[in-house]
Amino acid sequence: MKHAPIGLLLVAGRLTHQENYGRTFARDDRCRLVGLTDERGVGPERDRLNRELAADIGIPFLPVLEDALARPEVQAVCVCAEPERRGRILAECARAGKHIYIDKPMTPYLDTAREVVEAARRTGVFSQMFSLVTQPWARRAREVVHSGIIGNLVAVHADCLFAKGPSGTASLGRTRFQPYPPKGFTFVDSKPELYDIGVYAIGLALWLTGKTVKNVYGRTANYFFQEHQRNGVEDFGFLLLDLEGGVTATITGGRIGWSSHPAGGPSQVRLIGSRGSLAIDAYSPRIEVYGNEPPWQPPPVNPRDPMGMWSSTQREVDTRPKETWVTLPGDDSPHSDESCFLDCIFEGRKSEMDVERAAAITEAILAGYKSAATGEVVKLPL
Repeated sequence: MKHAPIGLLLVAGRLTHQENYGRTFARDDRCRLVGLTDERGVGPERDRLNRELAADIGIPFLPVLEDALARPEVQAVCVCAEPERRGRILAECARAGKHIYIDKPMTPYLDTAREVVEAARRTGVFSQMFSLVTQPWARRAREVVHSGIIGNLVAVHADCLFAKGPSGTASLGRTRFQPYPPKGFTFVDSKPELYDIGVYAIGLALWLTGKTVKNVYGRTANYFFQEHQRNGVEDFGFLLLDLEGGVTATITGGRIGWSSHPAGGPSQVRLIGSRGSLAIDAYSPRIEVYGNEPPWQPPPVNPRDPMGMWSSTQREVDTRPKETWVTLPGDDSPHSDESCFLDCIFEGRKSEMDVERAAAITEAILAGYKSAATGEVVKLPL
């Protein structure tokens, strides 16, 4: 049975991942973009960036969030506002009865995460945070866990490291001290990477095991980028998670520089079971191609985006794709995370990365920062 397209509202514009999500939703015929909006008083720069993306995609710009949410044709919202604002916007959208698709991580604030969860429960809306769990290689990992081939799962290790940014500029003689609560999540030239990238690895570990976190031990550091040092945020972090049922999870998350990897950076999981172990890599199976072409070179530094975070700013400096590794298709055809969110709405089923799991990841990240600040194991709940 064919359903009428869902009316979807975008929140926040350029220099956010809305540059990607918004266009992906626009290509899905189950979805109709109603417009792009944001909160009142976001400031002239954010307002300009919002209007620019609305014009790029060819949808109306709706300047007042609450007025846009009141439109009857809006059934769902994709929220990509800055981390400091994201949680309160999500709660407002959920209270308005709108299904919510969420840029990762959901929020850096535990009380706000709980507010979003409560709002979504009360109104019964569907929710999904962007993650890696819909990727074919991640699905293969979970099939292995459920098949029993390696026995009972004892431990899992997940790496997610981004090969982006001009590395080699950090001062390695400077010891980093982690503040708690962490301070600052939005900078032009860097992000706290345990928060911004570690979220993927934590999400994979919790999704693969189906367990809740009991204790967390973590460390954060600066190894690669002067930008992160200048802003007082880490470019690399790791966590050791003690999960219920005696399962252990370890994760790394960070940014390691353009030339550190033949593709986008390590994305992989290692599964350790009672009868065996297995490693699964996002870039396997693959063909490696070498020829007499000039080697790939990092793009010129764009001062608006030196870490290569946004599609539009990287097009400005003509960032070329890395072509040495050609990934072969797996057993599953590629299916975007955004499409999986629409599947959940149309099929009436809960997402595997809904606001409850997103809130659990927020708590694990914050516990990791607290451990890195104190040097001690942190017990959950916080």
